[in-house]
Amino acid sequence: MDNERQIPPVYPVSGDTAPLRRRAVFSCSYAGISSHHADPPSGSRTDRRRHGSNGSLQLIDDLINRPLDQMYNDSRLVSKPDSKMAYWATRIVVFLICIAVGFEGSQFVRQLNTDPRKQVREQLASQLVENDDHVATLEQDIADLRKSIDEQSESIQQSPIERLVRQNDAAAGMTAMEGEGIVMTIADPLAASTDEANGSVPRESAGSKLRVVTDYDLQELVCLMWQHGAEAIAVNGNRLGVQTSIRMAGNNILIGTAAIESPYVIQAIGNRTELAKAMGKDALPTLYADFQKAGMHPKISEERSLRLEAATAGQVTYARRIS
Repeated sequence: MDNERQIPPVYPVSGDTAPLRRRAVFSCSYAGISSHHADPPSGSRTDRRRHGSNGSLQLIDDLINRPLDQMYNDSRLVSKPDSKMAYWATRIVVFLICIAVGFEGSQFVRQLNTDPRKQVREQLASQLVENDDHVATLEQDIADLRKSIDEQSESIQQSPIERLVRQNDAAAGMTAMEGEGIVMTIADPLAASTDEANGSVPRESAGSKLRVVTDYDLQELVCLMWQHGAEAIAVNGNRLGVQTSIRMAGNNILIGTAAIESPYVIQAIGNRTELAKAMGKDALPTLYADFQKAGMHPKISEERSLRLEAATAGQVTYARRIS
């Protein structure tokens, strides 16, 4: 009995009363919407009672008896349903857009994960290799031209000045030379070269310090050969001239601009007996002892005939006064 008293009164809609149409302005099928609110006949007891009652009762009545929202009712007023073609076309287009967005997103993430410096290094390395090949081709052309000049110069009678110039060019390494001499081979220790390839420092083992052959070692050996009468010297096939340097660049030893690797073969033209004796273990005991402690064992062989090509001539520049 108490529950029935709490339920607000319900006012049925009379057929003679015109309903109030409250709906959204964008609906195109407003004729099909049902009425939501209807006023009782004017002058009736219920009308006076309702107008005299609190406005909250009308809200409770709407929530209980008419809970359907007007906007939701408008959304159902679709006069023409979508065709199957439009239905599937919309889904296909959305599917393709999703694939395109996913592909672009994966490419973007992949580009973020890649190192752009790697491509730059690869490009610079390829350019360096191409330039080295071009330089080697030019050096070979220069050597062929010099050989042709030497052959033509030998075919004609030379004056004393020309013979002097030829001797100076030979001493400077500008012409090819052939004769007896020695070949000295020195290589990196296996353990030390492995450590260097792995990026670690050569290690000490059994009281000795393993290390690789340095540019200083080659410079010292070359200087000793010049000192004991060598007329022409080449390291790994690269002739030494007046402008040729032996230096370290990174982990590589450069003869001029050419990089060389272990084993290092030093060819020297001269008196083979005297050079072999002067560069032997008996003549240089301290040097050989240091090499053996480092794990290096030089070997010398005498050769009856050696041919060394001309060295690469660099361009000499000097300062000039601007008038």
